[in-house]
Amino acid sequence: MANLKSDSLAFSLHGAAHAVAQVRSGTALPEALAYVFSQTDTPAQARGAMQDIAYRTMRHLGRAEALIALLANKAPEPPILHGLLCSALALISNPADTPESAPYDDFTVVDQAVTAAASNPDMAHAKGMVNAVLRRFLREREQLSQEVAKNPVAVWNYPTWWIDTCKAAYPRDWQAILHAGNGLPPLTLRVNRRKTSIAAYLQTLASGAINARQIGPDAVRLDQPVPVLQIPGFSEGLVSVQDAAAQLAAPLLDVQDHMRVLDACAAPGGKTGHLLEYADVDVVALDNDPRRLKRIEENLQRLQLNATLQVGDASARDWWDGRLFDRILADVPCTASGIVRRHPDIRWLRRKGDAIQLATLSAQILDNLWQMLSPDGKLLFVTCSLWPQESEAQAAAFEVRNQARRLPAPGQLLPTSTQQDDHDGLYYALFQKPSI
Repeated sequence: MANLKSDSLAFSLHGAAHAVAQVRSGTALPEALAYVFSQTDTPAQARGAMQDIAYRTMRHLGRAEALIALLANKAPEPPILHGLLCSALALISNPADTPESAPYDDFTVVDQAVTAAASNPDMAHAKGMVNAVLRRFLREREQLSQEVAKNPVAVWNYPTWWIDTCKAAYPRDWQAILHAGNGLPPLTLRVNRRKTSIAAYLQTLASGAINARQIGPDAVRLDQPVPVLQIPGFSEGLVSVQDAAAQLAAPLLDVQDHMRVLDACAAPGGKTGHLLEYADVDVVALDNDPRRLKRIEENLQRLQLNATLQVGDASARDWWDGRLFDRILADVPCTASGIVRRHPDIRWLRRKGDAIQLATLSAQILDNLWQMLSPDGKLLFVTCSLWPQESEAQAAAFEVRNQARRLPAPGQLLPTSTQQDDHDGLYYALFQKPSI
């Protein structure tokens, strides 16, 4: 990339191609992008362009790969070449009903993709192939689009097993669920009730010509996303970025002043902050990754709030001091199938058997945490999965195993994007421990 100008589309396509190739080898997209950024002197504007292209490619990867299978005589090698073709096709092949507008002229994309290929010794031999594949697509767009429309993976941009699983779990809603997962995520804020009110903050946004609406007790959705550091009051802790569905955890737990609360699997700390905004509670934020705990610490510093940060495995007890908790928030590991509009790479990284393995681990965590809950205490089970074996089936089995009293909670929230409701797909089940 040394001979590419950092403000060029070729530079951004090259970086996105690297990231896409890493995702296809099993790396999560944020980590893949972080690696690409670390290997190049990439200015902020170019980072944003690379990120936008890479995320768009994840949302359209099924279609792009189906087109490559029709357009190329053999599978493109090395992986970065495959990533470059996917990234370029994601920019020029969107169907008419896509919610994303085309950010670049088609022929500019072709020209810059060829330039990106020519700049890399591993791809230079294939610059003619890149040019031929992309120009052929432009010439035969209608015919090729009709052909890939026969392929469900190309139509929905999910692996076959994901589509089939969604159909089986939600026979009436599966199309709306898959469609929602391909949408652009909103920028939703949680207003810090300790520092301001919804009405006052909406007025602050209006004075800055930022249109927004209230979509939850503490939730505000911006009509158009803006960079985080440009959000009024963000640096001062007036608001935090958090999906509206995720903001339900704190009120459901019914935390009261002076309670001892455990936020298990706490990183990145959005729910930890919300609990502390709700009441003067003693929160232990638990996570098994010290680096992720550092993120919680940074978020709490911005909010001017404090919690005990604890490194530990929620399925073990070697970190626990033996004191019972009044409330436990168990946001357990899962396939994250309900948050794919924010993390579109997840669909390509997960495998069909992951839900069973993660449900087994989550059951161990829930049973372990239950032993740390005081009599009459409440445990909130949260997962960002859509698959019943990780959500309702898990909750039902936990209730029976532990003779827990189940309290009212939303259950499965499907991802949705309307004027009134705009949130990810989360699941909530609330349990109370019998008194002694």
